[in-house]
Amino acid sequence: MSEPTLYERLGGYAGIVVFVEDLLPRLEADPQLGRFWEHRGDDGLAREKQLLIDYLCANAGGPMYYTGRDMKLSHRGMRISESDWDVFMGHAADTMSALNVPARECGEVADFVNSLKADIVEV
Repeated sequence: MSEPTLYERLGGYAGIVVFVEDLLPRLEADPQLGRFWEHRGDDGLAREKQLLIDYLCANAGGPMYYTGRDMKLSHRGMRISESDWDVFMGHAADTMSALNVPARECGEVADFVNSLKADIVEV
């Protein structure tokens, strides 16, 4: 029998939804990162949340199909800095800690997210 996917080990769709629901409010409330969510309507925020869930599910080996744009295009012009990235990663680590995500899965999530850095950080 094959080893469970990261998607399965994170608790499937429900586990990833819980992760996103913990992470996004942290990011939105952060004094440095909150600017990225200013002046966004409820519909735009809900769509962004669902796209993030779909993206994470699809890339963790789940059955979801991500229909959004690639990371480079999605973040172009946002002027995301190295400092912004570091703050984001801190919140992601805090979320994984709060949810008691095991160390192995934390490492795999961090490795995956870090693989996107070159497409997201601009300045």
